[in-house]
Amino acid sequence: MNDIKLLVLDVDGVLTDGGIVYTADGQEIKRFDCKDGAGLKYWRRAGGQVAWITGRASDIVSRRAQELGVDVVRQGIKVKRPVLEEVFAELGVSAAQTAVIGDDLPDLPMMYGCGFSAAPADAVEEVASHVDYVCRNDGGRGCVREVIELLLKKSGKWASIMERYLPGERE
Repeated sequence: MNDIKLLVLDVDGVLTDGGIVYTADGQEIKRFDCKDGAGLKYWRRAGGQVAWITGRASDIVSRRAQELGVDVVRQGIKVKRPVLEEVFAELGVSAAQTAVIGDDLPDLPMMYGCGFSAAPADAVEEVASHVDYVCRNDGGRGCVREVIELLLKKSGKWASIMERYLPGERE
């Protein structure tokens, strides 16, 4: 788990609570957790790369990914593993150097052979029973931040993140 370089996330049910809201004029609304966003910034600051691979397509996802500096975003993907293989090649990482967070059945193939897999607390049972770690937090409610902190603490990189906020702080 110490050699994880790439964090791959599903969006709906991981970065969001999975709910989809439409305005009266048909615009889609999603809610993202700010702590997850901060965690993604810490991950990138520690040298990690990020990819989002999601089954739905939304301008909101593109906007949030841009705000957070996500390296690769693939939307409208129904069969995710072949796209993940393309991301490995694009970013120069292996499956063993990758952590995946997913919540539903289409995410399972992305997890096979990866260095670490996790699921939000409210993931479907079939996913939760096949991952390395089940979060305490639900999707869209801090599960991404939880996994990022776990990975950064295990790799010894969390202390350098904390020093920016509390000089001299140690794990």
